[in-house]
Amino acid sequence: QVDMVESGGGLVQTGGSLRLSCVVSGLTFSLHTMGWFRQAPGKEREFVAAISWSGGSTAYADSMKARFTISRDNAKNTVDLQMNSLKPEDTAVYYCAAGYRKAEIPRHEGAYVYWGQGTQVTVSS
Repeated sequence: QVDMVESGGGLVQTGGSLRLSCVVSGLTFSLHTMGWFRQAPGKEREFVAAISWSGGSTAYADSMKARFTISRDNAKNTVDLQMNSLKPEDTAVYYCAAGYRKAEIPRHEGAYVYWGQGTQVTVSS
C-alpha cells in the first residue's frame, strides 16, 4: 500500500514563506518522479512543480518558478516544496504526487499515479 502524507501547510501572511513536505512509503521512491499540484476553491487542480527521480531535473509552473523550490531526499523518501513570497492567489490545497520515472518531467496530472490527501495553504492579504 502506497502512503503519501503531506505536512507543513497553514496560514501565512502575504510575502511569507512555508515549506511543505511529503513523506512517501510503499513504493520504490527513487524510481518515481515526484510532483506538487494545487487546487484552489472553484478551480481545477494545477501543476506547481516536479522533480526527476534523481533530483537532477526540475520543472515549475511559470508563475511559481521564481518563488518556489522543489527538492527531494531519496534516502528519507521525502519531497519538499519551499514556497517564498507567497501571495493570496497561492491559497489552495497542495497535493504531493508520484509518477513513474520518465525521460521528461510530466506536468499533467494524468501522468501521476499516486496522490497524497493534500495540505491546506492559506495566504492572507
